[in-house]
Amino acid sequence: MTGTTPETTAAGRVWLITGANSGFGQAIAEAALAAGDTVVAAARRPETLDALVAAHSDRVVPVRLDVTDPARIAAVVADTLLWYGRIDVLVNNAGRGLIGAVEEYTDRELRDLMELHFFGPAALTRAVLPHMRAQGSGAVVQLSSMGGRFTFAGVGAYSATKFALEGLSEALAQEVAPFGIKVLIVEPGSFRTSFAGAGALAQAAAIPAYESVVGPLRTALPESDGKQPGDPAKAAAAILAALDDERTPLRLALGNDAVDAILGHLDAAEKEVRDWEAVGRGTDFDA
Repeated sequence: MTGTTPETTAAGRVWLITGANSGFGQAIAEAALAAGDTVVAAARRPETLDALVAAHSDRVVPVRLDVTDPARIAAVVADTLLWYGRIDVLVNNAGRGLIGAVEEYTDRELRDLMELHFFGPAALTRAVLPHMRAQGSGAVVQLSSMGGRFTFAGVGAYSATKFALEGLSEALAQEVAPFGIKVLIVEPGSFRTSFAGAGALAQAAAIPAYESVVGPLRTALPESDGKQPGDPAKAAAAILAALDDERTPLRLALGNDAVDAILGHLDAAEKEVRDWEAVGRGTDFDA
């Protein structure tokens, strides 16, 4: 905590949001606050939350959190429960991009990204679940990507982390539904966040052989920064609406590009299974 004394009685729901200082995290925090809720806003540098705190000093608590630090995760969850007695919504949002061919990634780059996008959210989720189970309600929002449903050349590492998060979350949703806990996997397309900016988008060291395949993405993705079609505020509103619906979906694709690409991928995947169905069905022992 950074000098702010939280109220002991929370207004509305209590949200714990990682990466709340920019992009989707900030948009979701603002939408929750507009709905009258209370936000524990987590960021590696909590001073970047000053504007959000100034606008809603009575309902925002900034906290320092690196989601790759298990001890800090435990402390933030414990503090939030001490202050408010509950956590109603966990939003695992913190993340960054990485461009490169599979051969170009180092072990360190792969492991660091998995720590950020998979092990950190998994640890936070495990930390809040006992309390959500005890209160008989809650929601876990996993910020994935359309790249969590399919992938393409140059983003294999990023997609691998999101594939892993989605697999974990799909099982999680079935496990916690009996306790009144929802799980929402959000799959955005290209939105006007800081994702493609220089501070959030890393690039693996290039191997010349892959220039024709990955090279165009190394240029195009950074150049898209600030020009993306998706509106983060509208995405945040859609997330809140999905959580409030009695039929909260497991997956929520956001953006025309994401919806079109995911539908196209599903069609292609079904065609491939159908094309090879006879081969697949012919591999059991003979009756």
